[in-house]
Amino acid sequence: MRIGVMFDTEQPFDGVMAQVAGLADAGIEAAWSSQIFAYDALTLLAAVSREVPSIHFGTAVVPTYPRHPVMLGAQALTVQATSGGRLTLGIGLSHQLVIENVFGMSFDKPARHMREYLEILMPVLEGDQAAFKGETLSASTFGPIQITAPAPDVLVAALGTVMLDIAGRMASGTITWMTGPATIERHIAPTIGAAAAEAGRPVPQIGVGLPVCVTDDPAGARAKAAEEYALYGHLPSYRAMLDREGAAGPADVAIVGTASEVTAQVKRFADIGATDFCGAPFGSPYEIRATVDALSGVVGA
Repeated sequence: MRIGVMFDTEQPFDGVMAQVAGLADAGIEAAWSSQIFAYDALTLLAAVSREVPSIHFGTAVVPTYPRHPVMLGAQALTVQATSGGRLTLGIGLSHQLVIENVFGMSFDKPARHMREYLEILMPVLEGDQAAFKGETLSASTFGPIQITAPAPDVLVAALGTVMLDIAGRMASGTITWMTGPATIERHIAPTIGAAAAEAGRPVPQIGVGLPVCVTDDPAGARAKAAEEYALYGHLPSYRAMLDREGAAGPADVAIVGTASEVTAQVKRFADIGATDFCGAPFGSPYEIRATVDALSGVVGA
């Protein structure tokens, strides 16, 4: 299981560069960027990858609706070219609240949208012509995109059964957030695995993203997680996964404890099928440093 850290995108660019370089120096294997209301994730990774040559990169995740799949494919291949093939492209639907209110776009039939999106995106990334006409998305590239770079793995942010089926059949796997170990083991892994097997595809990758805090004050850390990540307890897709886990809110799935306790909890995900772990360190500066140190200790374990 590859060990990664979600870095802070809400800081000056030089701070991002220093943080990612520090993760690489600490032995962390992958640096993951969100795509919310800060830097453009792929532009950022293209720049950082030229300065930090020894770490893998991932997006968790780039929303699909605002970008045509041909454009996203060209952006991802650009990062592959700048980084020497060190990108995992995580994509997702985002949420109805965001797509309809921020972008003014329809969120109607999101599963259809993702199927059509992948019908175009995957050929573009693989160096083929995209020629597809769907109900809401179409493309004709007349030929391959002229970027010499390997296709990145594509992980779809899939939590529900239908989306996991799409991810298993059409992409490299899934990347989750706010989804605990019981749900990964009993729902995510078997559902996406069955879809991939039925489609004759390789065993899918499963990325797990969770808040992590190494601390001597677990109660205080969980209280902070409840406050900092409160929104995710209300968004429908994450709420459904928390309910499956039997969790009242994000604080209940956050990985919190001493270094040894955190290490044990992270290692468990490898045993239940995770191929990537993306930790989002939180807490005081001291706790965040201790969290990165603990995660680096899991590398190769």
